[in-house]
Amino acid sequence: MLKMRKIAVVTGTRAEYGLMYWIIKRVHDDPELELQLIVTGAHLSHEFGMTVDEIETDGFPIADRVEMLLSSDSETAVATSMGLAMIGFAKSYERLKPDILLVLGDRFETFSAVASAIPFRIPVAHIHGGESTEGSMDESFRHAITKMSHLHFPATEEYAKRIIQMGENPERVFCFGAPGLESIFRLKLLSKGQLCQLLNIPIDKNIGIVTYHPSTLEDHTEKKDINEILEALKRFPDIFWLFTYPNADMGGRIIVKKIQGFIEENPTSGRLFSSLGQLKYLSLMKHATLMVGNSSSGIIEAPSFKLPVVNIGDRQKGRVRAKNVIDVEKCKMNQIIVAIKKALSVKFKGVIKDIENPYGDGNTCVKIYNIIKKIVLDEKVLKKHFWSAYD
Repeated sequence: MLKMRKIAVVTGTRAEYGLMYWIIKRVHDDPELELQLIVTGAHLSHEFGMTVDEIETDGFPIADRVEMLLSSDSETAVATSMGLAMIGFAKSYERLKPDILLVLGDRFETFSAVASAIPFRIPVAHIHGGESTEGSMDESFRHAITKMSHLHFPATEEYAKRIIQMGENPERVFCFGAPGLESIFRLKLLSKGQLCQLLNIPIDKNIGIVTYHPSTLEDHTEKKDINEILEALKRFPDIFWLFTYPNADMGGRIIVKKIQGFIEENPTSGRLFSSLGQLKYLSLMKHATLMVGNSSSGIIEAPSFKLPVVNIGDRQKGRVRAKNVIDVEKCKMNQIIVAIKKALSVKFKGVIKDIENPYGDGNTCVKIYNIIKKIVLDEKVLKKHFWSAYD
């Protein structure tokens, strides 16, 4: 009788879980596989919505919970959280003994999970490697994760080439697109009426989505930046601004506090949500008029909705983008106002009405699932050779 393959999946944020949902479901529903879901980071924080509850509601058993976040968003707290995470993951791997580890993205939680797997000789499959986000410390984490991983699932050919440029074997690089797009085509998204009723927001106003994460490579600019953004948003009273929480990064609490103050002063102008869940968030993107901020969802998911995006700063600099993205180089009120006006214009909406999403067509998860289920996990996978075109 063949040994059941144990696939450990690490998730630390609401966004990352949504992107991997259909892969997790396929693994969970396969009687030949054992899903070992390890939950960490913001999922276990009341401040960020305790989204572990949503995972359990989806019916997935949680194999382990790795507590790591401290009640602070300082540089010391983040570095200390990484250390706590490595201790927690070591204990988890020792108990669960997974055959392969599946991770996504570029966050410090993911880095800790992958670094901890190395002494246990656990092969790592990494989704969304090879990308570039020059304005965030995630840039360093992502490429470090790539070098510690054994199987790679980049979202575009450009990212695949970058991974190979880093010395990874082309035979271990599988370019299938972005897995998060699958939910756009598979979920029955809510009507605007249903969405507005659930979120208790006005149905007769245009909706703007705002997600702004700290620029972690800049020195404490969060307060100044969010003030500039909020002042710009005030110039568009006909739009109801729906804010979502930033990531659990350094300076995130300052952003949340400023948004809360904005809503207290302008209660009919917007609302703030710590977590919306996949169905409500994608439904929101479907019915929104535009998106403002620096979220990766504006780059990856928004093109599928033909949604105009005002992308502020350099957090997403270096990522492949469609024509729906209007880049604002500096976080300055006047530049943001100009960009929002462009995004709302009839001319711009005409330009983007036929765009294709460079991140694929939503048929990615089954391909990743087939690889992690069937690939031979032997010494050839674990013992990596620095591949070079000149060898």
